[in-house]
Amino acid sequence: MSLILCIETGTDICSVGIARDGELVSLRESDEGRDHAKKVGVFVDELLRETGITPDELDAVAVGKGPGSYTGLRIGVSFAKGLCYGLNIPLLAVGSLDALTQVALEDYEAGIFDVDGWDNALLCPMVDARRMEVYTRQYDVNGNALSDVSAEIITAESFADVREGKKLVIFGNGAAKCCEVMPDATYIKVAPSARGLARPAQSLLDAGKTEDIAYFEPFYLKDFVVIPSKKKLL
Repeated sequence: MSLILCIETGTDICSVGIARDGELVSLRESDEGRDHAKKVGVFVDELLRETGITPDELDAVAVGKGPGSYTGLRIGVSFAKGLCYGLNIPLLAVGSLDALTQVALEDYEAGIFDVDGWDNALLCPMVDARRMEVYTRQYDVNGNALSDVSAEIITAESFADVREGKKLVIFGNGAAKCCEVMPDATYIKVAPSARGLARPAQSLLDAGKTEDIAYFEPFYLKDFVVIPSKKKLL
């Protein structure tokens, strides 16, 4: 039996869960702004108390590695690394777009939403990268990745080379803004969540694919750019 603490903080949502053998046991989430640094530790403590699991019973910590918010990713990864170091347990890193797609697949299986032509769909998770740009990757309905992770400026012609003859299904916190320029796309409301890490993290642990705690860094995809303040300092 494996117990994995799952942490996803790459967007406005701060999400923490505990999974047993790849299945979610308990979950805490908040979308009340980007105060993840205050909430992630509280959520972990609440989950451990709720489930009666002690920290030394955890077998690993899984974290959404990005792409996503620079600050959010650093908070989640730093917290996960600290726990792994203190508890002497392995760190698992799951791509945030992979995890978001896993949430969509599980929601479809649970009947939370229905999409006509789902069997021939091209799944396209989107994490907001400001303006009309998103971090994205394409998947089939079995969760197999069909492209590399990329930063894309969305137009009416986006993904034309891979979506021909397929129903394009978009979701994530960067998807809603793309509906006007991609009227043929089907938008479903699916948000990033730690529950999307549970099954992929178990697969990584089973395969022994762990990260070097000392040197692991989030997958930012793009360099962090500091924008000078327009306010005049007195």
